[in-house]
Amino acid sequence: MLNALEVFTTVVVGLMVGVEFSVAFVINPILNALPEDSGQLGRAHGGRMLGAVMPFWYIGSLALSAVWAVAGWHHPGAGLVVIAGALLILSVIMSLLLLVPINNRGKTWTPENRPEDWKEQMIRWDRFHYIRVAVIIAAFTLLAAALA
Repeated sequence: MLNALEVFTTVVVGLMVGVEFSVAFVINPILNALPEDSGQLGRAHGGRMLGAVMPFWYIGSLALSAVWAVAGWHHPGAGLVVIAGALLILSVIMSLLLLVPINNRGKTWTPENRPEDWKEQMIRWDRFHYIRVAVIIAAFTLLAAALA
């Protein structure tokens, strides 16, 4: 049963990493290259859509990692799982303090109501997001290493 939990947790976190990586390095660059207001409208829609799903994914990943750490405490790799869990906690804190406030504003913007500094706010969100992606990649790597 522990083996199934380990694999399931690693897959769930890995899929989350894939989504967030694609947002950072595929989706947002595409949206940024669109003409006129299309990119801003796409980011607002993405903020609404992913903003509804990702909190459950982040908390779920953290919960699965915590269960794995407790259930596998006396097994090899438990320390790696604990560190991965700490990194996932950091990613949640970063999200709540840095990214969610910007996202909550951005998902309501239209070309008619967006602030003058909307591009600067999106650049700030992107910078924080790159750091968060690095943190969750590190967590995923530690979980994968703990499988061995």
